[in-house]
Amino acid sequence: MKLHLVPARAGLQWVKLGVKTFFRQPLAMSGLFFMFMATVSVLSLIPLLGTVISLVLVPVATLGLMAATREATQSRFPMPSALISGLRGTPVQTRNMLILGAMYAAGLLLVLGVATLFAGDAPAVDPNAGEVSAEMVRASLANQGLLAGLVVYLPVVMAFWHAPALVHWHGVSPGKSLFFSFMACWGNKGAMLFYALGWVGVFMLVGLFMSLLGALLGGVQALNIVLYPAVLFMASMFHTSIYFTFVDSFELTERPTPTTNGEEA
Repeated sequence: MKLHLVPARAGLQWVKLGVKTFFRQPLAMSGLFFMFMATVSVLSLIPLLGTVISLVLVPVATLGLMAATREATQSRFPMPSALISGLRGTPVQTRNMLILGAMYAAGLLLVLGVATLFAGDAPAVDPNAGEVSAEMVRASLANQGLLAGLVVYLPVVMAFWHAPALVHWHGVSPGKSLFFSFMACWGNKGAMLFYALGWVGVFMLVGLFMSLLGALLGGVQALNIVLYPAVLFMASMFHTSIYFTFVDSFELTERPTPTTNGEEA
């Protein structure tokens, strides 16, 4: 296994493949993402511990959605069991996935700690404060805690982007997977930038369409009815595209063979 460098335009191709593959199995892909979000919502009812468990399960869910995408590319219907495929391997694979999840939780808590430390006495933006004004947006952007958190969050995301697939599908240790993932993202930073910009463009177009649709159907109330399904579909579509960033970023001597339950053959 070695790093595969791709041109910057590959980032836009990843976006296209994500959208195309999602629409092959839209109900399955959005349903799996909804299942994960529902699980997180239930766990959040447990004070503190629930949040930690949710963070630990993020790499497992990421791998599950990648496995589901792999199934969809083979014109197979992704089964719900694909979502927990990261916990259905050998004991070593399961242990390494849980270790990776614990490392992810620690990384996110570090980001939160840095953001809180640099925020100081900056006033927080009240999410229940009705209308968002330009002053509120400027205050948020000027918040040093937010900027510091983003600076720390970016390398954390790069380190964990490919790590679940490397750990579970290719037997890489959790520590090495973070290094390889970071180097792959950095080596293909042009493609990753175009990938991010491509999704920003898609989100903006969908947002504009939703606004026009809401205006035609009766304003804010009609918009609220269709907003949640649209957000669910967009988030599912985005996670579908992650698989393609992985398979293009590494030259693998052996690729996992897809099966109907999202596990390796």
